[in-house]
Amino acid sequence: MNHLLVADSVSKSFGTFRALNNVSISVPKGSIFGLLGPNGAGKTTLIRIINQITMPDTGSVLLDGEALKPEHIQNIGYLPEERGLYKSMKVGEQALYLAQLKGLTKPEAKKRLKYWFEKLEIGDWWNKKIQELSKGQAQKIQFIVTVLHQPKLLIFDEPFSGFDPINANLIKDEILQLRDEGATVIFSTHRMESVEELCDHIALIHKSNKVLDGKLIDIKRQYKTNTFEVGLQTESVTEVTNAIKEKFEVLPATFKNLHDDVKLNIKLNTQDSSNDLLSFLTSKAEVHHFVEVVPSADDIFIQTVKNN
Repeated sequence: MNHLLVADSVSKSFGTFRALNNVSISVPKGSIFGLLGPNGAGKTTLIRIINQITMPDTGSVLLDGEALKPEHIQNIGYLPEERGLYKSMKVGEQALYLAQLKGLTKPEAKKRLKYWFEKLEIGDWWNKKIQELSKGQAQKIQFIVTVLHQPKLLIFDEPFSGFDPINANLIKDEILQLRDEGATVIFSTHRMESVEELCDHIALIHKSNKVLDGKLIDIKRQYKTNTFEVGLQTESVTEVTNAIKEKFEVLPATFKNLHDDVKLNIKLNTQDSSNDLLSFLTSKAEVHHFVEVVPSADDIFIQTVKNN
């Protein structure tokens, strides 16, 4: 697999505190890579190292096969969790200034800003000051200046903070389009529903150590328990329930179902398939709900952190 960014055995300490301990990640080109972990786990330290804001004590970072160098900053767009816009500057003036810092000429910056301001329907904000905007509006400006120079690598740290659901979906769609156009994205968030929607690969850092890494779909397969949500309609509730319990392990059910004469979570035996379970159920009752319980990113996050 072709990787845009590779961090190899990266460690970083601040005094006696070990912020990162021998952490390695590989971010495939053209992917959205979820960098996850509880507060204080070490995610921000790794992001700051990738941005060359701080240097690792040991280990190395490669960008597109080359060791990180100061000029690589032109190939990275970084949206930090703590926003960095100048509140008293006008929006257009500030966006032009930041674009030129990233190597764009003024005419090219104006052209690209016009495109993005029209796309996000914010053309009338050009002469407003940042302090006149809401948090979500300022976040749109921050997003634009992050992506404007079309970097190879985009790093978004809690990009949906301050957005209402409509604008969060708008930015989510823009991130997916940037990925489809060839950008590689590192996405750090506590919102696991966003991980489900966006991420191809994830790495979980906990207490300065990487504890989980891989394709999200493969990790979900590793964590599945062969359990199925089952909703049945029958006039013989007790009889049907007892018959199921004699053959399968039955767990508490919390899902919502319109037809809930019998509502169960059923775990497959090792010798049975999902077809075996379904055939058995249809012989006993009318099946209205039959869904495999696939672990969510939130379930995986919580279980892995607790286990470590």
